[in-house]
Amino acid sequence: MNGKRKMIIYSIIVLMVLAILGVGAYYWYENTYYVSTEDARVTGDIVKVSPQIAGRILEFKAEEGQKVKQGQILGRQEMNNLPDSNLELAIIRAPISGILIKKQANIGEIGSPGLPLAMMVDPDKLYISANIEETKLEQIKIGQTVDIGLDQYPDKKFTGQVASVGQATASTFSLLPTATGGNFTKVVQKIPVKIEIKKTDVKLLPGTNAVIKIHVR
Repeated sequence: MNGKRKMIIYSIIVLMVLAILGVGAYYWYENTYYVSTEDARVTGDIVKVSPQIAGRILEFKAEEGQKVKQGQILGRQEMNNLPDSNLELAIIRAPISGILIKKQANIGEIGSPGLPLAMMVDPDKLYISANIEETKLEQIKIGQTVDIGLDQYPDKKFTGQVASVGQATASTFSLLPTATGGNFTKVVQKIPVKIEIKKTDVKLLPGTNAVIKIHVR
């Protein structure tokens, strides 16, 4: 009986050692051949639709989710005694071809140059913005293959490649001021990495979460 008990104990110990070695080997392989992060999301270059002159908005036809062509008329403003040669200035046009993702204009409000009436994005130029820890940045090179998982499509796998590596940390552009006094706590900084998504037939939404794995070897 004692012999059987010893055999069982030895078997359990061996299995535990093998499990620990297996987990260690897995993490070594993952950390050696890949750089992964869940701090990533689908995004794109957001373009503002702004008027050329200050004036009351008389008409704004576009709605959220609508596809428009570059130069398409979206609305118009009061002419404010503009000469006929400058009537084009009162016309509000789409600056790019794409989709309106946010409408902010309301008829009767005053529009001014530089103030957005709507936000647009080109759905064919969406990409992944991933924040990579500075300690792993040395391994990242432009052109590396990337495995992409999207929360929006949990059963689908996507691929892409590293398009560019940021030249400053994400915190550099933070609106919050940096503390200059008190106790200092060192925090690992993150650098944004742009990842191009290979063409896909599904609709991607800016802002949705992503998980990426960059092949570094």
